[in-house]
Formats: sequence, structure tokens, C-alpha cells
Amino acid sequence: MATWERFLTETDKAVLAQSGHGINLEMGTRPALLVIDVSYAFTGHVDEPITESVKTWYNSCGSYGWAAVPYIQQLLTAARSRNLPIFYSTGFEPRPDGFGEGLWRTARQGEPPRVPGYGPQEIVREVAPQERDIVLYKRSPSVLFDTPLKTYLRDAGADTLIVCGTTTCGCVRATVVDAFSHGINTVVAEEACFDRFEASHAMALFDMNAKYADVLSTRTIVDHIATLPADQFAGVIAPASAREGDR
Repeated sequence: MATWERFLTETDKAVLAQSGHGINLEMGTRPALLVIDVSYAFTGHVDEPITESVKTWYNSCGSYGWAAVPYIQQLLTAARSRNLPIFYSTGFEPRPDGFGEGLWRTARQGEPPRVPGYGPQEIVREVAPQERDIVLYKRSPSVLFDTPLKTYLRDAGADTLIVCGTTTCGCVRATVVDAFSHGINTVVAEEACFDRFEASHAMALFDMNAKYADVLSTRTIVDHIATLPADQFAGVIAPASAREGDR
């Protein structure tokens, strides 16, 4: 059963059945993977209930985030087995005076968390980028806003963007809507997304699946990746060490 089913009314279900919303498209044969904002600011440094985690990390999704990590690992393993382009996003470390944060300054609750050994914008080590992967730093919800992601996808010849990460109703949804606006075929990995509010998480997945993307199980996506050749992105993105060696 889809995550959002329990939140739909009988009228919602009837409209969905009759309107044609939520019809899946074909997954592409040259996908890229995007892991959105899976940093300690959004998971906390340990797996604990969200009500505990937010005491230290005010943006944390707590155990909701840690429950998604194994699914993100599955996507990463599958993508790396076929040498797919892998992109990550995270935020900039804020200046002490808050300059450059835009409207995020009004949303901040107190001082940034300080836990020795864990940076708020540091990507969770269990799903950390490897040498070939590309990390994008953003100041806005959408990873496609004011970053080179669209150019990178075009240069790689990617025909589909596989999305996972957090928060489902925030940066994930914003990125998916922007991808739709740019004509980028997008797939969202259901179990590999997370949010701090259950209802927002579920209905954001519903809304994206109804209009802007295909929300599919992680297993469905992993199985599709397994059917792809391993050499179609050969030479497109080299590891950093190889790029340095070419200079």
C-alpha cells in the first residue's frame, strides 16, 4: 500500500480513479541519482525518536531519517554498479552574522547545533559521497535553483533523475516541481525519502506522484537499474584523482 493511502478520503480515491492522475511514465535508460540534503542537520547524529532528536538538532527528522538510510544505500549501491552519475546536495555552512541566508534567517530557531565530530551540513557517513560523485551546495529548497545541476544532467546525457532524501514536502518536492518545469523526467524513491511530519511526507509523495513525477518503490528502481549496461556513462564523470591527473 502506498504511503499516502491512509490519508485519502473516499472522495479523494474516487477522483483519483476517474481523473487519470498518477499514471506512471517509462523510466529512462540513462538515469542519474540525486540524494537531497541527507545531512546530520536532518537526521541527528544518532538514531533516536524525532521528539528527542529535535532537542539537539532543531531541523532533525530523527528516526524517520535513519529508517530511510538503508534504502538510500540500496540506490547508491545499484547506481555505482552501473556507473550512473550521482549527485548530492547539502547547504552552505552559515556565516555567524547570517548574511546570505535570505529568508532562512527568519526560520532559524536558536543557534546552530554543535555536536563534536558532526557538522550540520555534513552528509551522513553511511551514505557519504565517493570520489566520483558530485556535491552541490544550495541556499534554496530546490536543487535546480541557482546550481549547475541542470547543466550537469545535460552534459551527462541523463534522461531521468532519480530523487531521494529530505525533506519530502520541502526540498524534495521543490526539486521535483522544478524538474518537471524544466522537462526532466523524474522518479522518486518512496522509502528513501523522509520528513519530520508524517502527514506532510505522505501527501507530498501523493502530490508528486499525481502530477510531477513517478513515486516508485526503491526495489522497483533498483531492479530497473540492474537491467542497464554498466558502460554507457564511461568517461563522462571521472574520479577527482583522475581529473587532477589530466591537468
